[in-house]
Amino acid sequence: MIETVEESISRGVEMPTRVQFRFEKLTVWQSARQLAGEIYRLTKSFPRDEAFGLTSQLRRAAVSISTNIAEGSGRNSDPDFAHFLEIAYGSAMEVASLLYIAADAETISVTTRDELLDQTSQVTAQINSLNKSLLVSRTKTPFARPSAS
Repeated sequence: MIETVEESISRGVEMPTRVQFRFEKLTVWQSARQLAGEIYRLTKSFPRDEAFGLTSQLRRAAVSISTNIAEGSGRNSDPDFAHFLEIAYGSAMEVASLLYIAADAETISVTTRDELLDQTSQVTAQINSLNKSLLVSRTKTPFARPSAS
């Protein structure tokens, strides 16, 4: 018979504590996750006829930021990590564009849009900073690299 974790604990067996994943330690991942949470809370109030349009696109783009940061952090090379950070940056740009569209459609207020744009801008600055810290000679996005001397 297979014993459950609860049964093992009740018998006094110590269970190992979970080791934190690399991405969980990244401030940028935490910020991106917080942004995704804000987007989810915001879109709960969107009209039902937007469920498969703006609501879905905003949620997927917001979630994509933190997921790509997490996936990239699990790669074994800086160039791979940089590639996923570039995708995360693109997803952040998608969120920003969709926030403008939501405000234009009067689904959200301009004030709400601007608050979320500020939060998105902070995330992109963190992505940019992390990307610049990686040992990668060049990338496809506008992340400036120090010139090799």
